[in-house]
Amino acid sequence: MEIPNAEELKQAEIDEYNSLVQQIKPKPPLLKHCFWAFVVGGLICALAQVILNSLQAGGMGQTNASSVTSVIMIFLGALLTGIGVYDEIGKTAGAGSIVPITGFSNVIVASAMEFKREGYIFGVGSRIFSIAGPTLVFGFAVSTLIGLIKVLFM
Repeated sequence: MEIPNAEELKQAEIDEYNSLVQQIKPKPPLLKHCFWAFVVGGLICALAQVILNSLQAGGMGQTNASSVTSVIMIFLGALLTGIGVYDEIGKTAGAGSIVPITGFSNVIVASAMEFKREGYIFGVGSRIFSIAGPTLVFGFAVSTLIGLIKVLFM
C-alpha cells in the first residue's frame, strides 16, 4: 500500500472542505434577485425618461436634453452614494443598480469615499480624480476606437 504524500493529502483536504461548503451553502433566490434587478433598473431608467421628457417639454432639444439627463443621473447616483442610500439600493437590486449610468457614478464615488477620513477636500476631493481618471481614459479610448472603426468600415 502506497502512502500519500503531503501534496495529495492537502488536495484531499481542500476537496473535502469544498464538498462540505457546497452542501451547506444556501442557494441564492435567483428569481427574486432577477425580479428586483429588473424593477430597480427599470425605475432608474423610468426616472431618467421622466427627466428627459420634462426637459424636452421645457423647450430643450433632444441632444441637449439627453446630455443634461445624463449629468443629472450621474449627480443623483453620486449624491445617493455619498449619503449612503445607493449602497442599500444595491443590496436589494444588485445588477439593476449597477448597469445604468448611476452605477458608474456609484463606483467612482464609493471608491473615493474610502478616503473620507483624510477629509472631504484632501481625501475625497483629491482621490476621486485619481480613481476616476483611469476609468475615464479607458472610456474615451474605447469610444474613440469604436468611432474610428465606424468611420472607416461603415
